Amino acid sequence: MAKLIDEKTRELIIQFQRNELTEYHTYRALSQRVEGKNREILQKIAEDEKRHYHEWVKYSGVEVKYSRFYVFLYRIIAAIFGLTFAIKMMERNEQEAERNYEYVRQQIPEIAPIIQDEMEHEKLLVNMIDERRIEYIGSMVLGLNDALVELTGALAGFTLAMQNTRLIGMAGLITGIAASLSMAASEYLSQKSETSDKSPVRAALYTGSTYIVAVALLVLPFFLVNSYYLAIGITLLLVLLIIWLFSYFVSVVREISFRHFFLEMAGISLGVALISFGIGWIARLLFHVDV
Repeated sequence: MAKLIDEKTRELIIQFQRNELTEYHTYRALSQRVEGKNREILQKIAEDEKRHYHEWVKYSGVEVKYSRFYVFLYRIIAAIFGLTFAIKMMERNEQEAERNYEYVRQQIPEIAPIIQDEMEHEKLLVNMIDERRIEYIGSMVLGLNDALVELTGALAGFTLAMQNTRLIGMAGLITGIAASLSMAASEYLSQKSETSDKSPVRAALYTGSTYIVAVALLVLPFFLVNSYYLAIGITLLLVLLIIWLFSYFVSVVREISFRHFFLEMAGISLGVALISFGIGWIARLLFHVDV
């Protein structure tokens, strides 16, 4: 039987119910994608969410439906960006509800254990998730950061030195592929010399493949447009977009400041590009190169 509460508190509790039930179905769906320890953890979290839902029903006195779209969305996110990213995104949404939790706790003090369980116990379980790709974020950062800094700088320098989009694109592609192989080899040797659980081969693959993807995206504008100024402009926009997406991914997974990470990567990449652009201009004047 529902307890007597004011309308605002009841509406918030119904919202909590819907979130709990939706996350119960989401965690159950995600658990079907994995095996072993990860499946057990996700199923445990799902059961916790279901238990919380039924606790809230005691106060609202109503049953609610879950969001099928939300469940579908997080299954897609997990498939593309990984299990850890999807789960920590859900955890971020729960953190945004903390103010509402505090309001309800003031109205109904006895629900404090439910909220504490929601905020602390589940976070401990989430941190127990073991996902290989997350262990290699360092290698991905290395590959991406190197590609963005080196290739953006090289393309900016080539732009004023060559002033021909196809030549710039070809030079950038050759430079990028050679650099990606070099970075992958360096990461392999680096991991080989360290006493860690990481596979040197996996680390090299993550570094090299991340570098190659960045290279392909950054040189693409030079093969699609004829104006080298427009091409370098599009490339710089792509650099910012890639940095934004990757910074968001890392900030969610590692629970660090998105703003600081984004500004640091963007500042380094664009700073090097600006310097290289100047070097290309000076080289063209000094050596009277006309391609």
